[in-house]
Amino acid sequence: MKKANLNDKSLVADILTAAFLHNKSVNYLIPQDGLKMFRIHELMQYSFEICRLFGEVFLCDDRKGCVLLLYPELKRTTFRSVWLDLKLIFKGIGLRNVFKAIKRESRINDVRPDQRMAYLWFIGVVPEYQHFGLGKRLMEEVIVKTVSENRQIFLETSTIENLPWYRKFGFEVYDELTFGYTLFFLKR
Repeated sequence: MKKANLNDKSLVADILTAAFLHNKSVNYLIPQDGLKMFRIHELMQYSFEICRLFGEVFLCDDRKGCVLLLYPELKRTTFRSVWLDLKLIFKGIGLRNVFKAIKRESRINDVRPDQRMAYLWFIGVVPEYQHFGLGKRLMEEVIVKTVSENRQIFLETSTIENLPWYRKFGFEVYDELTFGYTLFFLKR
């Protein structure tokens, strides 16, 4: 696993767009129109930029998978972060979904603990390379990194089928929210 740089933004967004194209949580905020794939790609570029500002982005050595970690205690409102938020609104979620996104984030923030953590925003592998151990290697390296930094890992998933995978790494569900789909909150 190596740290991604700005030149990797498009690749990371491509990987995550392919991996999360049918994800319930992502699609809850993205208009389901002819621009869906473009909009998800914009969301992933936004996430990449936010994690580069207030966390870290990593790629597998073979560049087929990636991890976006956010350190919430570092997050600040800056001109850059406001610009990225506006860009996401206009190119990603659309004006119609702004209040829906704000309400959802508020509910999520009420559940997520206010403590020093590594928030695993996204972990994804190119679909053709899934089930070959790349995600496992990424997760193992994230765990080693966060343990060495004395951080718990928190994440959410709307994919019920992924719960056993996360449990293999010691994650436990600590809460759930419903948004027309169930969002599971996990910690390790």
